[in-house]
Amino acid sequence: MIMSREETKIIFATGNEGKMREIRMIMADLGMEIQSMKEAGIDIDIVENGKSFEENAMIKAAAIAQEVKRRGEKAIVLADDSGLEVDYLNKEPGIYSARYMGEDTSYTIKNANIISRLDGVADEQRTARFVCVIAAVFTDGKRFSRRATVEGRIGYEEKGENGFGYDPIFYLPEYGCYSAELSHEEKNKISHRGKALQAVKEVIREELGL
Repeated sequence: MIMSREETKIIFATGNEGKMREIRMIMADLGMEIQSMKEAGIDIDIVENGKSFEENAMIKAAAIAQEVKRRGEKAIVLADDSGLEVDYLNKEPGIYSARYMGEDTSYTIKNANIISRLDGVADEQRTARFVCVIAAVFTDGKRFSRRATVEGRIGYEEKGENGFGYDPIFYLPEYGCYSAELSHEEKNKISHRGKALQAVKEVIREELGL
């Protein structure tokens, strides 16, 4: 079903400015207003109690969509759940990536902890991946999600100034550098979030008849 042109605002369920910068760059050619929760004036507590990236992303998107509907507004609501899976650590921190070692713990400390836990582990056993699932909820209730990953391995130190979160310890053998050493444009082309956003963008184009 082709969606109404009135429904061309996107609200992304995050307050993370790093994410919003990436989202706006990738989604810019849709020609749609893109707001964060804060910019949309939405401040609600969401309990992310899902058992997978897909479940948590949809929990967030559905909760924001319900609030948008309650306010009598129209918007496409997007939410992501993303994280780092380190194979040697049984895919930790996984869905708990943002809350790993506590929500208020700096990523410098989190990254140092992961590197420490891999002390003495050879390159071939340091495999890891970034996972991103983006869920979408339209005003008519239609829902969908898209998953994307990027493979790499955990480095031995933090490197790079362009990323955030776990980017400084995520080494990309194919590119010979760390994720945080990529330019924003390069990262958006190959990152888990970039690829998931591109997939979501295509669905939105189809739904809106763009």
